Amino acid sequence: MKQRNHAFDLLCGICIIRMVTLHITNACGFGESDWWTPIMHWSYFFMSFFFFKAGYFNKTVSGNTKAYILDKAKRLLIPYLSWGIIGNIIYFFFVFFILDPKNTLATQVKISHLWESSQFYGNAPCWFLLSFFMAYVAAHLISKVPPLFSISLFGKTRNFKIHWFIFLLPFLSYWLYTLDNPLLLNLDNIFFGIYLFYLGRVWHFAIEKMGKSITLGVSGILLACFIYLNASYSLNYAMSVNTWEGHPCIVLASITFALCGLSGILLSIRMPNIPVINYIGQHSMVFFVAHYPLLILYKMIRSANVKTIRNNWDDYAILLLLLFGVCFLLVPYVEKVPLLSGRFKKSNPAITQEKKNSPSTTIETGS
Repeated sequence: MKQRNHAFDLLCGICIIRMVTLHITNACGFGESDWWTPIMHWSYFFMSFFFFKAGYFNKTVSGNTKAYILDKAKRLLIPYLSWGIIGNIIYFFFVFFILDPKNTLATQVKISHLWESSQFYGNAPCWFLLSFFMAYVAAHLISKVPPLFSISLFGKTRNFKIHWFIFLLPFLSYWLYTLDNPLLLNLDNIFFGIYLFYLGRVWHFAIEKMGKSITLGVSGILLACFIYLNASYSLNYAMSVNTWEGHPCIVLASITFALCGLSGILLSIRMPNIPVINYIGQHSMVFFVAHYPLLILYKMIRSANVKTIRNNWDDYAILLLLLFGVCFLLVPYVEKVPLLSGRFKKSNPAITQEKKNSPSTTIETGS
């Protein structure tokens, strides 16, 4: 049996820890603190990692369009709606029944939020699942585009597909940013997401061709380039709202170097299993969708008692322990519920056909 390489588990776990800590830090009013700003400066690319990872492990985006979209909808859109509803229930229960009607949370509620943003009141991080779904669909549709043109060179005919122009898509997201992100449901970020998805696929192909030693050297150079760019310029890309800071070419290069460099180094040295961080990475979906409603619940309870968690280190410490602790406990339960985890069973066409041909034989299909 091939030994598991834990590089992506580690990176995914770090991304989730960074994201949860970011939300706690902002909720407690420490988001602009001197100790937190450098962390954000050197980790802004982490949300992009999930698109990159999806592309790295993706084998194909082709196939029957209807079946493909239905499968991705079950795995992404159903949890998107389920956890969005959970967040809404918590949020509006407190806003309308517990808190003072004149509180700031009630005054910020807007009906236009439904079509302007893919976020939910009470569970804002859900935006990612919708953008992730749309990026998958776009990648599938790209695979359906026939070759744009052909060129005969040295006796061989080469087809040029639309894939050659995917590297331009981040600049489309940047252009939409300059127009104040006009797309509905805040989907201006999906063009960058599609680029990251294909970047992961290309990087996987490149690593297989280069081998471990060359990959380690190339990845080291790429990571050094990222460090140089990030140290020399003020850069940032907030994927949730598609906001850019710095020259778009430098931002794009920085994120590309960071993702390829870090993953390449860790894949080359075969990272061992690091218990807590890797566990979070392996079960990232639960931590991702469940932590924010817990944060909102804690914040609302404190508000109902006329307390604030802003600038309170005791609340910061409690939230760190509470959110991670409860999410650890929720993992086995959430993952058993497809509506919450997106872990629906996949049907195997070969097994399905065998069942039809041999009705007396019982075969269990894997997930």
